[in-house]
Amino acid sequence: MSAVSGSNPALGPKWRHLGVLAAGELCIMALWFSASAVVPQLVLEYDLTSRSQAGLTMSVQLGFALGALTAAVTNLPDRMPVSRLIGISALLGALLNGLIPFVGSQLESVLLLRFATGMTLAGVYPPAMKFVASWCREDRGLGIGLLVGALSVGSGLPHLLNALPLTGGQAGIPPWRNVLFAASASATFGALLVWAGTRMGPLLPVAQRFHWRYAAASLRDRALRLANFGYFGHMWELYAMWAWVPLFLRLRYADAGMSASSARLAGFAVIAIGGLGSLLAGALADRCGRTRVTVWSLFVSGTCALVAGHLPVPPWVLTCVCLLWGFAVVADSAQFSAAVSELGDPRYVGTALTVQTSIGFLLTLATIWWVPWIVERAGWGWAFSLLAVGPLFGIVSMLRLRALPEALRMASGNR
Repeated sequence: MSAVSGSNPALGPKWRHLGVLAAGELCIMALWFSASAVVPQLVLEYDLTSRSQAGLTMSVQLGFALGALTAAVTNLPDRMPVSRLIGISALLGALLNGLIPFVGSQLESVLLLRFATGMTLAGVYPPAMKFVASWCREDRGLGIGLLVGALSVGSGLPHLLNALPLTGGQAGIPPWRNVLFAASASATFGALLVWAGTRMGPLLPVAQRFHWRYAAASLRDRALRLANFGYFGHMWELYAMWAWVPLFLRLRYADAGMSASSARLAGFAVIAIGGLGSLLAGALADRCGRTRVTVWSLFVSGTCALVAGHLPVPPWVLTCVCLLWGFAVVADSAQFSAAVSELGDPRYVGTALTVQTSIGFLLTLATIWWVPWIVERAGWGWAFSLLAVGPLFGIVSMLRLRALPEALRMASGNR
């Protein structure tokens, strides 16, 4: 019996290592939105334009996409133990993030540091998926769901830090530099946790170099292409939602005369609740099917995107809608990666995942940029409605995948 089967005594060490990995990744992902979370303070101090605000997140996305491709082409995750790679990458990211307060209002330097931080995060998230695959087979959806759930909570962590009384601040405005320092401290702790507390599992796949020919083939194969299309539709919505909904809630709370601290806590909760969504969706997908879970997640999140910005309701009601949106918007994320790992050639799963991840994160640049542009011209309702295009495209793609015989290769025959 496999060391990762449901009744084997090795189950304890398996989930201990996956749990430590998830805890470490949660802490490290505080780096992702560390600057985006303090946009209101930066606007007050440096009079940032909407383009500059978008650039704080877009630079990370671009750095991550380039970093993921570079790591795959150089075969870095197979040249270095994964725990060490994650640890070193996170420590470097913590250092780069911690340098931002020292460059002050030099926006070009800030964007460069954010770009470099994104590149280091490419040494954190993709290798972590390989780590999960080394421990999980039949329950891979749950394993990757646990990982993505940790990333969701970690991505919201800067908004929580921004709501805490970190050494004072003035007029209810937390000192943004301390928020960045706290995010770097969190990432440092996470790096040491993963480096010292985890090891790869017994299902470690044979190392294969990035294969350019298979990179193109992964988009020509119909089943893989549809799984990727589902992911692309999901990514069209996800990071723009994470980047802008917390700011949207701050504005609505301010209009209603409610405290900024409450708005920041709401922004954290809207992103962090995705952790629960990812975990539950992962458990369900392994039993009920990947296409079924992804279609329902896309439907719920797309519906929320259509209505959230148009609702003339009190902030607490709007927060409930956004919590549902945050729960659903990332619930399906892990299942697209799991689907590609099951549908593709086992020899080149790393290549297929790199193609999926790189294109998906490049797509996020468009919506992160467009949302504030549309807000200025037509309001939040139409800006968020634009995001619903992605879920619609993803639903159509996953329903078409469900109809293919290849879909039986997913989730032990559960489409």
